[in-house]
Order: sequence, then C-alpha cells, then structure tokens
Amino acid sequence: MIKLFITATDTDAGKTYVAQALTSALVKQNYRVAVFKPISAGCRLVHLPEGDVLINEDAEQLMYQSNCSQSITEINPIAFQPAIAPHIAAKLIDTEITMSEIHASYKHIVNRASDCLITEGAGGWRLPLGNGKYLSEFVQLTEQKVILVVNMKLGCLNHAVLTYETIIADGLDCIGWVANCPEPMAYLSENISELKTLISAPLLAQLGFQTDISKAASVIDLSPITKLL
Repeated sequence: MIKLFITATDTDAGKTYVAQALTSALVKQNYRVAVFKPISAGCRLVHLPEGDVLINEDAEQLMYQSNCSQSITEINPIAFQPAIAPHIAAKLIDTEITMSEIHASYKHIVNRASDCLITEGAGGWRLPLGNGKYLSEFVQLTEQKVILVVNMKLGCLNHAVLTYETIIADGLDCIGWVANCPEPMAYLSENISELKTLISAPLLAQLGFQTDISKAASVIDLSPITKLL
C-alpha cells in the first residue's frame, strides 16, 4: 500500500479537488483507493435514524470518488460544525484533538485491503491541533508520501517554497506538486516555470477550474505514484 497525504499552501487551495482527482484517476486504473480526512470544520448536522452526524462536504466528495465502501464517519472521524480553526472549535465544546485519536482512526483504514490510502489534510502544512501539536506530526508518525497543492495566485512562490522546504525538513518525501489554477493569474506560465526550478519534486498537473472530476483526473501524471504500487 502507498500512503499519500495531500497538503497545500493555504486554506481553500484545492486540496479536496486534487484529492478527488487523484482518487478518481487511480480508481480508473483499477486500484482500490481508500480515503481519509481526519479533521474537518464547517460541517452540517444531519439527523439519521442511528443518530445525529456532522457531515463535511469535502469528506463526502472524497467518499463518492473512492471504492472501498467507507462510511462518512470512518473517512472523517473528527468533525466540527463551525467553519473555524479546528482546535478552536474543539475548545468551544470543551474537547481536544489528540494524536492518538487520529492515529487510531487511520490505522483502522490502513487495515483495509486497499492499494492506496489518500489522506486530505486541513488548512496548510502546519495546522495546529492544540497543545503545541500539529497535523504534520501525524504525517511524520505514519510516514506518508506528500503531494503539495499550490494555489496559483500572487504570493504563491513564497508560500510554495516555504511549505516544500518545511516538508523536506520534517524528513518526509514530497513526491510531486500540483499547480491549481481556479482563477486567472497574470504571468501564470512564468510562475509555474519558476516553481519547477524551486521545487525538486515533479509537477503532476496544472489544473484549471473543472467541475467534471474525471476530466481533471485525466491530466494528472500518476507515474510517481504508480511506480510505488
């Protein structure tokens, strides 16, 4: 099994979009792909016969692309209703986000018979969990391969390089990056060319806004991933 962690230069940079596209692309190549979004905020409360459940839209979208018959609570075990920093949302209901809880949920999915496990982070690389802990420590603990999503906008060069350098400094392998281009950017090609020289990992795709996930999936270079499977 290959374990992938999708991180990004900032919030709303396209992590879910890229995670969906990667999942779809691998499923189409007949791989079994499980997904995991350990922490989410900004969830809707759904009343089900078995009880109330907080459902995050990003986790729900990942569930639709995967093919391992996972439940929404397995995919997203830690969910908060307000759309604020998760560790602050946890404090509001007098609870804590613990590494042991995240790790236990992750190990449960690892035990599934999948070829690939794609985990989508929250926020950027250094998402605080509270008590001085970061979500990046979970990635280190589980030794996942990292894919960096760069939100192509003014300032992205600095954000991308700082994030990439921190991933490497944390002792992890960034196996590729994605240029996510949801809106027009002046000198886009020049910025992407510059990032190719600043980031040693290969560019996996340049994605524009695309509602059809299968079309986004079709342009991703999967070779750095499939060679590890």
